[in-house]
Amino acid sequence: MQVYLPDDLHAAVKEHGFPASEMLQKAVREEIRRLELIKAGEEYLAELRAEVGPSTPESEAWAKEIVGQVVRHFEQTAS
Repeated sequence: MQVYLPDDLHAAVKEHGFPASEMLQKAVREEIRRLELIKAGEEYLAELRAEVGPSTPESEAWAKEIVGQVVRHFEQTAS
């Protein structure tokens, strides 16, 4: 397999002495893993929807409030 890098990116890789092959392998593995996790999440949500039915406006509002609380807590403890 050959990989094309635009001239500017190729020059930057050379200039910094980056191990291009290892970086590419890592990036491809991470992207594959990310896509697999997204697919697994979508499959899980489909199973949940089949089991409990579609969400209601009330349940969505409740979930948004919980997420807001978690985010606020994280922001407070991260400071």
